[in-house]
Amino acid sequence: MVHIQYSKQQLALRNGQDKPQIWVAYRGVIYDVSDSRLWRNGKHYEHWAGQDLTEELPAAPHTETVFEKFLVVGVLK
Repeated sequence: MVHIQYSKQQLALRNGQDKPQIWVAYRGVIYDVSDSRLWRNGKHYEHWAGQDLTEELPAAPHTETVFEKFLVVGVLK
């Protein structure tokens, strides 16, 4: 499956504030978390949408399997 490529700047706009979409990236894959009640207003605990969360996940109380329930919208360039 071919995914659309987005730059970090394009991802940053999908923070729930600049644009209505709420996206996050993990290991180069961009997920749409807009429908998650835990990402309301583009914030999830101390994490902000529109960013690559790869470096932050080890400190989270969950594993990367949490992303399995979200739609993949693209990949980071």
